[in-house]
Amino acid sequence: MPASIVLSSLSFSTPDGRRLFSDLDLAFGAGRTGLIGRNGVGKSTILHLISGRLAPQTGSVSVDGTLAVFNQTVQISPEATVSSLFGVDAQLGILQRASEGSATVEELADADWTLAERMEAALAGMGLDASPHTRLQTLSGGQRTRAGLAALLFSDADFLLMDEPTNNLDREGRLALHEMLAGWRKGALVVSHDRELLGLMDEIVELTTLGATRYGGNWSHYQERKALELAAAQRDLDFAEKKSAQVARAAQVAAERKARRDGAGQRKAAKGDMPRILAGGMKERAENSGGAGTRLAGSQQAQAREALAAARERIEVLQKLAVELPSTGLAAGRTVLSLDNVSAGYQPERPVFGGISMVVTGPERIAITGPNGSGKTTLLELICGRLSPLAGTVRVTEGVAMLDQRASLLDPSASIRDNFRRINPDANENACRASLARFGFRADAALQTVSDLSGGELLRAALACVLGGPRPPLLILDEPTNHLDLDSIAAIEAGLQAYDGALVVVSHDEAFLEALDISLRLELPSGRILHTG
Repeated sequence: MPASIVLSSLSFSTPDGRRLFSDLDLAFGAGRTGLIGRNGVGKSTILHLISGRLAPQTGSVSVDGTLAVFNQTVQISPEATVSSLFGVDAQLGILQRASEGSATVEELADADWTLAERMEAALAGMGLDASPHTRLQTLSGGQRTRAGLAALLFSDADFLLMDEPTNNLDREGRLALHEMLAGWRKGALVVSHDRELLGLMDEIVELTTLGATRYGGNWSHYQERKALELAAAQRDLDFAEKKSAQVARAAQVAAERKARRDGAGQRKAAKGDMPRILAGGMKERAENSGGAGTRLAGSQQAQAREALAAARERIEVLQKLAVELPSTGLAAGRTVLSLDNVSAGYQPERPVFGGISMVVTGPERIAITGPNGSGKTTLLELICGRLSPLAGTVRVTEGVAMLDQRASLLDPSASIRDNFRRINPDANENACRASLARFGFRADAALQTVSDLSGGELLRAALACVLGGPRPPLLILDEPTNHLDLDSIAAIEAGLQAYDGALVVVSHDEAFLEALDISLRLELPSGRILHTG
């Protein structure tokens, strides 16, 4: 029987009672499926339910085949090695004892003599120069991600479950992952916001508050279908609004007509122009007719309201977030930033990079690129004044704001609203709420405590606080798309496309950099500058 994953009538709610999905039916077989949706909608929860880390509250999960799971975060102990990710410590121990001559006959019979060679091949396939005995603590976040992906490949499972696998990966690591998945012929369920990675999928499943929808084809096909769906939903909304207005007008006209008839009858009866019994009968018929008309009008209005609410809900799900940024007033010829023969690092005898020179003039858009560990974040720390250069000079002649990967500008104990007011002290309450709403934090959502936010919500809140107030002429973003959902990325791209200040961006997301119309790239650690505009 072919391997399969079947979700039947699945329901799940968060500990605080928020319903993620109900009566969800999905099935997965061979092929690569991209699972997308807004942050907090339940994508990671579905992976946890499939892997058995969570139990469904109602419904069932059936897995026919083996699973290999890659999670967003990996908890590591000081003793953990690369082999720990592969789950082969015991087998390597047998091989070690065999080489020392202390293995038992039973252990020698069970020994996998090709194990180390196959592990090293998997690591090399992910572009990682490490051995099975390398301690995970000695590896960077990106290197640990590669090791985890190599373990996934090594498992040769029937299904790969992957949660945001490109987070923390540099460009080389992302390309290695793309190559791995491009050649994968079994089942893979991938939660991701990486549009390049989604371009390799055989199908896209979108999870929304309305349920799950399956789209055949990759990311490009999904975008085309969504555009058609949004246009159809907008037509439905326009029709529902028109119909609701027509019903309301008809009800008003009927009510006014009835009021005129009732008034005329009352005046005629008051004059004594008709017998009392006839007047009473006419009154009863009028009341019955009027009651039936009122009930009919009420029913029509209720139906119109329901249709309008459903159309608006559909638009709410399909419509992207919007980000509008005010002007910075930066002059085209104004020098914003200059680096002159800069060297930097945390140990004078071991600089991370050296000899970096660059001038940013007016609303230029600069991408700082390079592999993990090449000094990209270190350079941003220099520009912001958080770190002093070992040699050379750094001059920032205009105001600067930076959003780092950890959103450290936010106070975790305060609400999103209070953080916004602290970071933007000149903004009044109305401006604060309007800015936060543009980033999806409407009404009570703006009052959430930062420490309670998911990773994607945290980054979106930080972006709202940085981009929602007065614009500094120089804006620095360090991996801004990590942990953001696709709608948030699209909204930020749209906002930054209209931004008229200078941008310095560190990102491995090529689709994001392309959307920003980057004018030049500074490659680290070499310091080479490439003009792309």
